[in-house]
Amino acid sequence: MPTIHRPRRGSLAYSPRKRAKSEVPQIKAWPESDEVKLLGFAGYKAGMSHVVMLDSKPNSPTEGMEVSVSATVVEVPEMRVAAIRGYANGTHGKRVVGEAWAREQDKELSKSFRVPDEGNGKQLEDLEKLVESGVISELRAVLHTRAHKITGIPKKKPDLMETGIGGGEPMASFEFAKSILGTTVRIGDLFKAGDIIDVVAVTTGKGTQGPVKRWGISLMKNKHSRAGSKRQVGNLGPWSPAHVSWRVPQLGQTGYQQRTDFNKMILKIGDGGEENITPSNGFINYGVVRNEYVLIKGSVPGPVKRLIRMRHAMRPKGEPVEPQILNISLKSTQGVG
Repeated sequence: MPTIHRPRRGSLAYSPRKRAKSEVPQIKAWPESDEVKLLGFAGYKAGMSHVVMLDSKPNSPTEGMEVSVSATVVEVPEMRVAAIRGYANGTHGKRVVGEAWAREQDKELSKSFRVPDEGNGKQLEDLEKLVESGVISELRAVLHTRAHKITGIPKKKPDLMETGIGGGEPMASFEFAKSILGTTVRIGDLFKAGDIIDVVAVTTGKGTQGPVKRWGISLMKNKHSRAGSKRQVGNLGPWSPAHVSWRVPQLGQTGYQQRTDFNKMILKIGDGGEENITPSNGFINYGVVRNEYVLIKGSVPGPVKRLIRMRHAMRPKGEPVEPQILNISLKSTQGVG
């Protein structure tokens, strides 16, 4: 009798599928850059639309033709640089050896945690000495969002996060970080239309789900189902060893996990106060975009109002090409108006 070969039922990817610790994604790797600049930014997902543009993808069947593509609108108000943090190489990875906080901070930041009171020149002097002595191998900027500027989000507390700083020499990175400490940065200072970026966010949470939805296994046949349920596994494993393997698909947490979408294209960066990007009925469960926004080709993880982090692509494919957008749809997403 011939042997039947088929893939296993259910994917083991991203195991264990646990809830994310925070809605603020943790980015551990940053791309190498010879230019001294910030490598990441953050905003809040407003919703989706579609645009008509010329296909600039080489060797595409529709190259040079008009195509309609989906796009995600992310509202990105200015962010504030709250601190500089220095890392040194240790036996078990990088460790923090010094940081310097800005003298003046937003009052909204104190709602999240107690801001250090030592925001003075001594912190910068100590940090500079560590950089000059070669102790610090990497510098990162501590930025926070300004969610209170967005009317569609009831959240008033800012989200705090670390962002990498490009540049080959730590001293050059320190001088740049020192110049932007306590100031605000905008999305246009980091990215432009046509750039390829990675998008990091926490996906939509779906709570506890069964193995069919969580792992993608097949439904049982009527003859093989027990207790009238078709949406369960056939067995939990062998008698020996008397242990249920983690490879057995079972029910549990589904969604609300950090995911990264690689190589997304920025279609446009605009200002919602100067031009209209909001559909005629507004973005569902969000409202009107009144600040700066970024239009990203395709979808991004997470529901509406979720924090979206963007960084320069770790492994970009091809050269950036400025997209030629012909039309952005502003029709109602509810089929009216």
